[in-house]
Amino acid sequence: MLDKIFPVLEQAVADGRLLASSLENIRLLTGGTADPVVPAAITELVEAGEWDELNNRFYKTLAFGTGGLRGRTVGNIVMPAEQGKGGVNGRPEFPCVGTASMNYFNVGRAMRGLITYVRRFVEAEGTGRKPLIVIGHDTRHFSRDFAELCARICTDLGCDCALFDGPCSVPEVSFTIRELNADTGVMITASHNPAHDNGFKAYFNDGAQLVAPHDKGVIAEVNALTSDTYEPLPADQQGKLRVLGAEVDDIYIKRLKGIVLRPEVFGKASAKVVYTNLHGTGKRCIVPMLKSIGCQLSTVPEQDVQDGRFPTVASPNPENAPALDMAIAQADRENADLVIATDPDCDRMGIAVRDKATGKMQLLTGNQTGCLLAWYRCMSMRELGLVTPQNIEHAVMVKTFVTSPLQDAIAEHFGIATVNVLTGFKWIAAKLGKYEDAIPAERRKGYRSMTEEQTRALRLECSKYFVFGGEESYGYLAQDFVRDKDANCAALCLAEMNAYLATQGIGLLEYLNNIYRELGYYKELGKNIVMEGADGAAKIAALTKDYIANPPKEMDGAAVVAVRDFSSGKMVDAEGDPVPAEKMLFIDLADGRSFAVRPSGTEPKIKYYLFAHGEKGADVATSKAAVEAGIDSLWKAVEADAHARMA
Repeated sequence: MLDKIFPVLEQAVADGRLLASSLENIRLLTGGTADPVVPAAITELVEAGEWDELNNRFYKTLAFGTGGLRGRTVGNIVMPAEQGKGGVNGRPEFPCVGTASMNYFNVGRAMRGLITYVRRFVEAEGTGRKPLIVIGHDTRHFSRDFAELCARICTDLGCDCALFDGPCSVPEVSFTIRELNADTGVMITASHNPAHDNGFKAYFNDGAQLVAPHDKGVIAEVNALTSDTYEPLPADQQGKLRVLGAEVDDIYIKRLKGIVLRPEVFGKASAKVVYTNLHGTGKRCIVPMLKSIGCQLSTVPEQDVQDGRFPTVASPNPENAPALDMAIAQADRENADLVIATDPDCDRMGIAVRDKATGKMQLLTGNQTGCLLAWYRCMSMRELGLVTPQNIEHAVMVKTFVTSPLQDAIAEHFGIATVNVLTGFKWIAAKLGKYEDAIPAERRKGYRSMTEEQTRALRLECSKYFVFGGEESYGYLAQDFVRDKDANCAALCLAEMNAYLATQGIGLLEYLNNIYRELGYYKELGKNIVMEGADGAAKIAALTKDYIANPPKEMDGAAVVAVRDFSSGKMVDAEGDPVPAEKMLFIDLADGRSFAVRPSGTEPKIKYYLFAHGEKGADVATSKAAVEAGIDSLWKAVEADAHARMA
């Protein structure tokens, strides 16, 4: 079918309409698959003259970033060959054709590469056992299809597979890898991305996302595969499939309930909560968990429906205010104090709280929510005598460099150390792995089966106890038996805090203002410059390179007093551990403001993080006005500088 098309493609490269890399990747894909949809869709795109679409689909091959493998599974333009007979929830019958897209070709290669890499570790044991792989998926288009493909590849290639019976959350996959002592795991998800995206998130045997050297090792194995065909092992050498259901949910929920610090508060005061899972996976565990612990909970019926179109929201991202509109309206009808929303794979949580002064619901940022939870967990640990003057040197908070410095101030206020790590929860997970490994081997036998009380005692005696941690992008964690951000955990901690404050007669917003009065008003601002497709990727790379080569000397009238270049690979964290090189620059100004810039690892954007704060003890209202004016002015200057660099 493509014999007549390749001369046209070659001429398009000569004419500058098609990238040379796109042609190379078209050859890679068409030479490596027998799927008839592939040549049909490419032919249709060429005949329609859709060169931009071809470049966007083929300018690169997918690579692991901070969130794994992620890309479009529904094209910007859906070709007739892809639409076919159509699929569930209005999706095409077949996923988007392209080497830069999420489709059977890329998912299959990723799964086979992961298996090859992991098998090496299992075979080195010399036990003869089969690798065990956990697979979960969210509610997105093609998620179940991709998960079942991965499971089939696992068993065909001699691996045992534990596949969830339906949509589940990211943190439950991380937990289950550890609970079953699996060798690796996969979550099919694109987190909070638009409905047209999907992804492949890989974990190692500790339940954490892949970090060096494993990430590079897996990519090397994946890139070595140029075909989607493989030979299944003989039937007697193949692996077995186990379907995971409610029995795993029950174990996970029981462990989560063990992190509650004040279970009695749920029965002492009225504290109504409205929850929405935004058509995703959160209702699987959050709803039964919160109801069983006594939380007064209602859900948004229209958004309980698991639907990859996310039909009631423009974006299924709890960071975006409109995503919470329906839940807020329900909270007003029911006079609820708190709205909780989780994204489709239930690793991020956004909230709205009742302002008792005005009676209206107010959205909080990820940083504000994280600060509230950090204060509550630190305060409660000290007040309840779990963290004492005798063991406090073993307590720690872990957060990312671009998360609010107010959390550092909170930890310091309670005498608890803080460690900052790179963006991406895998770096927080790496610290948790370090702290677990620091427990003497004899004493940590059976660690994964211990209760929260038992592991806390061990860590406070022998290692570091993780009090709380998170990142500004609405991801939180308050335990170490999950090694990824956990909105199930965050919802539980927040519901507990809300109930506790209700017994004190105050609300979450009032409590946040009390923190500001104590430590000063802090403001953070997250901004993005989006540049999509092949051209956008080149612009992002060029802008990032320019920042590193030519950092600013002043910004918005303030001199630059420090430049922290994380791309140098020479940074160390508060514990003296090397910080892996990352293309991120942190700029500190003479007036106390600062900003960071880095390219996103999962989305077509360059990200900016801006910070400003007032003095301790200052009037909150006065300080707030000055700080917010300063950070808004800083963004205008940073944005203008960025566009000047791209000119």
